[in-house]
Amino acid sequence: MSGRKSTVTKGQSIAPDPMTPGMTVEQMVDSSFLAYNAARLRESCRLFVERMLEPDVTVGLTLSGALTPAGLGRSCLIPLLKSGFVDWMISTGANLYHDTHFGIGLTMHQGHSNVDDVALREQGIVRIFDIFFDYEVLLSTDSFFRELMRAPEFRKPMGTAEFHHRAGRYVLEREKALGQKETSLLAQAHALDVPVYTSSPGDSSIGMNAAALSLSGEPIQWDVFRDVNETAAIVYGAKKSGGKSAILILGGGSPKNFALQTEPQIQEVLGIAEAGHDYFLQITDARVDTGGLSGATPGEAVSWGKIDPDRLPDAVVAYVDSTVALPILTAYALSKRKPRPLRRLYTKRDALLEEIRAAHLSATAAGAKGHGS
Repeated sequence: MSGRKSTVTKGQSIAPDPMTPGMTVEQMVDSSFLAYNAARLRESCRLFVERMLEPDVTVGLTLSGALTPAGLGRSCLIPLLKSGFVDWMISTGANLYHDTHFGIGLTMHQGHSNVDDVALREQGIVRIFDIFFDYEVLLSTDSFFRELMRAPEFRKPMGTAEFHHRAGRYVLEREKALGQKETSLLAQAHALDVPVYTSSPGDSSIGMNAAALSLSGEPIQWDVFRDVNETAAIVYGAKKSGGKSAILILGGGSPKNFALQTEPQIQEVLGIAEAGHDYFLQITDARVDTGGLSGATPGEAVSWGKIDPDRLPDAVVAYVDSTVALPILTAYALSKRKPRPLRRLYTKRDALLEEIRAAHLSATAAGAKGHGS
């Protein structure tokens, strides 16, 4: 064996320096995250900072799982938005609903998972694993959303980005009235003109309250088809201008697919020539062999046209709990990168839609001419 040349490419020697008091997050990631999913998280941090946050990259974030109840909206997501590190978002409605608790002065508390849930129910306490909050928090937030949705400005069809932008203004106003600052992700998305979409608007307490208004003859009309086209237009606009598109995925589920389907919408459905997203970064604890990874590992996503095959090396999946990985990723990015100029994509939605509409009509006309010849 000693005379045979190894066919395995060796990486850097695993010989970390001992950890020391006062070591920063970025020092820890770079020097101590050397193998297994720690190494994947280091790759994630470096991909995000060194490539995805380049000036010409438009970054979309997807959010699933109960992350805002755990405080990650305030601790991580708002700093990412304020720094220009996230340009647009797709979230479950539940994350936006629970985020609103904080913005309107309600509280959630640390608890325990090994409790008697029957006793909690009798005491009027709701549990999200080890997070406790009073049942009145739900009722107060329900009342808040029903009140704002009765305003005349909501009496027209609109996409969920417009709905959340308008709702975010009400949350921001309530924050200010309470003397609070930057407690709500929805409010800050409004202030920073970051468009926020929900792929399944009926699947949350916000949707449930909209449904209640519908029963009483006050329907909320969410234009989900506009959402499909707007999100595709954001990606197409990023690529058409000579830039790149990146997707940062926290968890999976419907928000993940809604973000990744933008490329098949552009290529397969609208007939516009495109190669796929340039950067793919997912933080997940799901398994691919059970179908729980939403059917889209980076390699599989290439087969759908979701990811540019030439950019596959720039795709990372870290199998880590988002509540652990996101604070590390955020701290690493804030320490390594200066803030980027805000893209304020919310204000550009109509123009982007016109761009993709023109490209679709041109592709359709060219296709018809080709068939005719």
